[in-house]
Formats: sequence, structure tokens, C-alpha cells
Amino acid sequence: MTGTTDTAGHDAAAAPAAVELRGITKAFPGVLANDHIDLALRPGEVHCLLGENGAGKSTLMSILSGMVQPDEGDILMDGAPVRIDSPKRAIEMGIGMVYQHTTLVPTLSVLDNLMMGSSRAFRLDEAGSRERLAEVAAMLGVDVDPDAETQSLALGQQQQVEIIKALWRGSKVLILDEPTSMLTPQGVVELAKAVERLKGHGLGVVLITHKLHEATSMGDRVTVLKQGRVVGRLAPHELAGRSHQELQDVIVGMMFGEQVAPAPELVELQEHVEPARARRDLPEEPLLTVDALEVGAKGGEMGLRGVSLAVRPGEILGIAGVDGNGQRELAEAIAGQRPATAGDIRFRGVSIARLSVWQRERLGLRYVSDDRMGEGTVAALPVGLNLVLKRIGQAPFWRRGSIRHAEVERNAREKIAEFAIRTPGSGTRVGTLSGGNIQKVVLARELSNDPKLVVYNKPTYGLDIVTTRMVRERIEALAAEGVSALVISTDLDELVALCDRIAVISRGRIAGVIENGAGAEQRVGELMVGGHAEVVR
Repeated sequence: MTGTTDTAGHDAAAAPAAVELRGITKAFPGVLANDHIDLALRPGEVHCLLGENGAGKSTLMSILSGMVQPDEGDILMDGAPVRIDSPKRAIEMGIGMVYQHTTLVPTLSVLDNLMMGSSRAFRLDEAGSRERLAEVAAMLGVDVDPDAETQSLALGQQQQVEIIKALWRGSKVLILDEPTSMLTPQGVVELAKAVERLKGHGLGVVLITHKLHEATSMGDRVTVLKQGRVVGRLAPHELAGRSHQELQDVIVGMMFGEQVAPAPELVELQEHVEPARARRDLPEEPLLTVDALEVGAKGGEMGLRGVSLAVRPGEILGIAGVDGNGQRELAEAIAGQRPATAGDIRFRGVSIARLSVWQRERLGLRYVSDDRMGEGTVAALPVGLNLVLKRIGQAPFWRRGSIRHAEVERNAREKIAEFAIRTPGSGTRVGTLSGGNIQKVVLARELSNDPKLVVYNKPTYGLDIVTTRMVRERIEALAAEGVSALVISTDLDELVALCDRIAVISRGRIAGVIENGAGAEQRVGELMVGGHAEVVR
């Protein structure tokens, strides 16, 4: 194991631990999520927790935050054993957590979510809460409407509210589970500044991330998990004594051993990314045409205003922009999940604006939602049934109204193997899988049965390095076979590495479309901040 620390990550120069986990073990049916893990979290430090999807990171932090109870092991705070048997108890003890998936009450406003449980007084201080929201939002570099219903916000905006909610309370330890995945670049910079200020006040921060450059730039200490165990640690002096590339090589080696070597196309591992896609000759006749599309705004949403774009057969068209500028509305309008108020959508030469989701799917149009837990899967159903959700009642999985279990099982075995879904079996409830494996279930379902065009909404959000590479390679392989892709992402590096062209959406409109190539990243960035429109048809 790398590092000169002991099994809990102690070193002689370190401050005493604010929180210490000793021998933490947790098993779920068929899965040993945490296997005797030791971890020390110190005041004034950012402790980065790394590992592939399913390594046990989120389970471990759910135990610390009171959401899950360990089967074995102890938690100590300031050296004394404690029992954290609920999230409320964790908050009372000064432990705050931002989960990868939202915990906000969808029907309440942003302000109500923030005030909920924050005061024991009979009367809530709404004016003071509004001031506090403005202060924390400014600190993070985001703009949040206090009166918007949280269910009307895009996932990235909900993530911003979750971060504000955690920073709002004043904790000894703050756990951030993939906090930067949905933030703008400026928001990431502001978050890093906020974390530095929190460190200065003695707060301990746990950062769960898949982006190695975040771990090496923001972290004071790194612990790497693999299959529920600690497989490596880096102390502060080891982080300070190595170059960025050396640290990346060491961490990837810890995470994957001999299974995978650092790959040059992995954008998480690079400081600067050049376009990975060479210009290709594509048919001129579009497969999908969106013409002057209008979608009404709901709640705090942006809606769409006069959006026009085209996707050619086999093309990968990216949609860039700050989250919440109409990306979700565009994806759902194309997929048929929300109606257009004006304009038209043509697919394979026919108007589909009035067709149902099912009718569009029969034509070969598929949608990979950004909400894999709430919309993309049914958490309580097994993996096997989730893989055929869109084909209920259809052959070969149903006959004369009865499910054919053998066919569902056969399909599940094939898809589990093809997409490397890590699950104890096809009968495992999909909600017990890691986020990356849930995403694989969604992809396995949507990319089967002869797709012609797939709309991907943040397809690699929250995924580890290997799974991210698998998803991108799958998109590229399908494109080579003529399957078009509309890829919505807030990660500009990803779009530059993956797409043939990149459209920029801003305030519900297309600000411009850029042909990928030298200088594309700069031109797209300029459009994102209000530069002159450039359209390439």
C-alpha cells in the first residue's frame, strides 16, 4: 500500500482526527460494500475518497451521515465512540452531506427546503434565510431562485441547492459526493475557494470524486477504495512531493491495478484536451431536424424559444451550455415527454411532433435521461425487469399477457455481460447498485433493439474513469455504424473529445453551432458567455 501512514491513515505530523472510522463493515444481499475500512478525517483538511463505481465510497459516507447503519465497526468523534443512528443525529454532531442523488422535497420551494429543520424557533426567519441563501449562493458562484419549486429545477440546479443546504448549517465535517459534476467552471472555482475558507475555519471536508485532477488539486489527503477495501493512501507530503502526472499514474494504479493503464483519451486525466475526433464525411440529408421549436417554461425552468438544429446520420452532435438553460426541455421535447407549443420535429423524414414516446421509440428514437434513479429506472424492480421496461407486453418477453421469465432472464444475462454490469444477479433490485452500474442498466436497455438516434442527457455524470470510457466508446462505435447521437453535457472537455459539432444553448435558444476542430473549445466557451453567434449547418 502506498504511503507511510498506518492503517487508518495517521501520520506523525497530522492533527488529531475529528472523526475516525474503525473497522467499518457493511454487507447488502450479495454485495460486501465495506470490508473493515479504517479512515481518519481531520480538521482543516480535504480528504479525497476515490474508487471506481461500486467501490463502497457512498456506502461508507452514508454510514457516517447516519443514513445506513454498519454491521461492524466503530465511529469516534474527538476520540470518543459515538452512535450515529440517523441523519438528524449526524447533523446534530456536525456532519453534513451532499448526496450524489437529490434529497430535496420536490414540491417545496428552494427556500422552504433550506429552512426545513434549520431552526427550533416557532417562527422561521424568512428574511434572514433569504439573505443567507444569497450569501452562500454568491460564495458558490451560482444564481438560485428562492421561490422556485425544486422539482422544476434541472438536476444541476438541484445539486447546487444541495451544496448550499450543506454549507448552510455549519458543520465540523462536510461530505461532498461528486459536488462539481453539474457546476459551471466558475462554480467549481468558487466551490474550491469556499472549501479553502472552510478549511481555514477548521472544517474537515470529504470529497468523493471521479475527476483525478480535482483530487490532486483540491485534496490534502487521498484514500483509494476498491471492492469495499482500502487499497491505497496518499498523505499530504506525498501529494506535495509528486507531479500531477505522477499522482495520476499512482492513483490509477491503486484503483485498477493491472486491469487498465492510464489512457490518453480519458479527459479526466488530462490538463488540456485536444479534439479526439477527426472530421468525418457525413450525409448531408439530416436524420433529425428541429425547426423553430418552442416549449413553454414551467416553474423555474427556462423553456425553449425558436430552437433549430439538425443531426445527420452517424453524427454526434453535442449540446453545451450552463445547466438549466433549456437542455432538459430540449431532450424531453425530442423524446416526446413534453409537448411543443410551436415549431416542428422531423425524424427519418416524417413529423413526430404529435407522436407518443412509444411511437417515437418504434421509429428508433431513444432517450437516456440524466435522472437515472428517478426516471431512468424503477429502483424497487430487479435488474432483469428494468432491462425490458420499455417492452412490457411485447414478444419475446410477454406472451398472451403473461411474462416469460426465461426470456427476461436470458436477455438480462446477455446485457449484464455485454455492458459489464456489476450486480449479484438479474434478480437484484436495481436501486441497490452503484450509480455507474445503474447507468449501465439504462444504456443497455436504450441501446438495444435497433436504435437510429439516441438523445443522451449527461451520459457520464458521476461515473468512474473506466465506465466513462466505456460509455464514450459505445457512443462512438454506434456512430460508426450510422447511429446518430445528441449528447447533452455540461463537461465541455467531453464534448470536444467526442462530438463532430457542438451547439451552444443559452436562455432557451441556440447561440451557435461550432464544427469541432482546432480552437473549438475556445469558440464554444465564448458562445457560452454571450459571444457572437456562429452557425455551421
